[in-house]
Amino acid sequence: MALVKVMLNEFPWNDQYRITGVDDVLTPALVVYPEIVASNIACTLRLLDDNADRWRAHIKTSKLASILRMLVDRGVKNFKCATTLELLTACQCGAKDVLVAFPVMGANARRVREIADEFPSVRISVLAENEHQIRQWRQSAIGVFLDLNPGMNRTGIELDQRDRILKLIQTLRQGGTEFRGLHYYDGQFGVFEERERTAGAHAGYDRLLQLVKDIQRDSFSVPEVVTAGTPTFPCSLSYEGFRNGQFTHCVSPGTVVYNDATSLAQLSPDYGYAPAVLVLSRVVSAPHDGMITCDAGHKTVSADAGVPTCVVVGHSQLTPTSPSEEHLPMTISSAGSTPNAGDTIFLLPRHICPTVNNFDYALLVRDGKIESVENVTARGREQPLQTISTARA
Repeated sequence: MALVKVMLNEFPWNDQYRITGVDDVLTPALVVYPEIVASNIACTLRLLDDNADRWRAHIKTSKLASILRMLVDRGVKNFKCATTLELLTACQCGAKDVLVAFPVMGANARRVREIADEFPSVRISVLAENEHQIRQWRQSAIGVFLDLNPGMNRTGIELDQRDRILKLIQTLRQGGTEFRGLHYYDGQFGVFEERERTAGAHAGYDRLLQLVKDIQRDSFSVPEVVTAGTPTFPCSLSYEGFRNGQFTHCVSPGTVVYNDATSLAQLSPDYGYAPAVLVLSRVVSAPHDGMITCDAGHKTVSADAGVPTCVVVGHSQLTPTSPSEEHLPMTISSAGSTPNAGDTIFLLPRHICPTVNNFDYALLVRDGKIESVENVTARGREQPLQTISTARA
C-alpha cells in the first residue's frame, strides 16, 4: 500500500485526458490515449539506449492490435505473451519473435504448434522446466527457454539445481530442439521500496550470472537471458553484469506501455512515464452522507492489487472502498467539488493489465476527441475446442 500512497492521493488532473462527447458514451469504458502510449514507448526505448532488440515486451498489458502495431512500427519486434490468443494476435500484428511465457501443455501446446505452422516466419519459443514439457516440442521449429524460479514460487527451476538444468539442456540438444536461453521473472520484489528492491534483485542476478557461467563451462551457449517485468525493470538497467555478458539480455516489462498507479509509484518520475489508459465511469448513487458510488466494480477495475482498486483522477478527496461486481463505493474525505449522480469521472487502476482484459472495446482518444472504437483484440482466450472451431469455419 505504501508504494501507491502518492498516486492515490496526489495524481493530478491534466487537460490531455479530457474527452468531449462523454454524454454519449456507455460506461464503464476503457479509454486509451495513443499519443501518451507513444511517449511511454519512447521512454522505454530511451532507457534501453534506443536498442529495441533488448525489449521483449509483454503483451498481457497492451492487448489491442493497434497498440501492438505501434510497438512494431517503433522497432519492437520481440514479445512475450501468456495465452494462445495473445500469441496469435502478436503474429498477426507483425511480431518477429514471440516467447510464450507460460508453461503450456496438452491441447494448449498443440495449439501453439498450429499457430507456429500458420506463421512460419515468426520465431516462436516456449518455457519448459522438465523433460515432459520438452518432449512436446520435438520435431518442431519451436525453441525452448528454461524457466527459472527466482523466488516467486509460481513456476520454474530453482537456481541452485544446476545439475538438473544442465541435464535439461542436454535433453534439448539430443532431441534436436533449440535451447534459446533462460527466463527469469523476479516480480516478487515489486512490493519493496526502491533500495530494498534493487538490492534483492541484484543479489538474484549475481546467482543468475553464476548459473550462466556454469552452463557455458559445460560447453553450452546461452543465447538469451530474459529478466525483469515492470517492477524490476530499473534494477536490470542498473545491473552492470548484464552489460558485457556473452548473451543477449532482454527485459520484459509490459505495464510501462500504459502504466497504472502501482507502476508510476515504482518507477522514477525522471523516466517520464504517464498514464496512457484510464477508465471512464459514472456516479450512479449517493447512498448516504460522505459517500458516492460509481459503476466500476471489480468486473471493470481489477481488484487483484487490493483496495483501493484505483485512483479517482482529479479528486483526491475521493477514496474507493471495497467493490462489488458492478458497484464501486467511494468515501468523501473533505469538502469540495464532489461529483453528483450522473457525472463522469476518470479512474487510474492500480493494476492495468487485468483491467484491460475486462473490456471488449476501447475508446481511442486523441486531442480530446474519440478517434475510434476498437476491439480489445487479445482479451480473454481462444475458443476452447479448436477442432470444432475449425470444422465450422
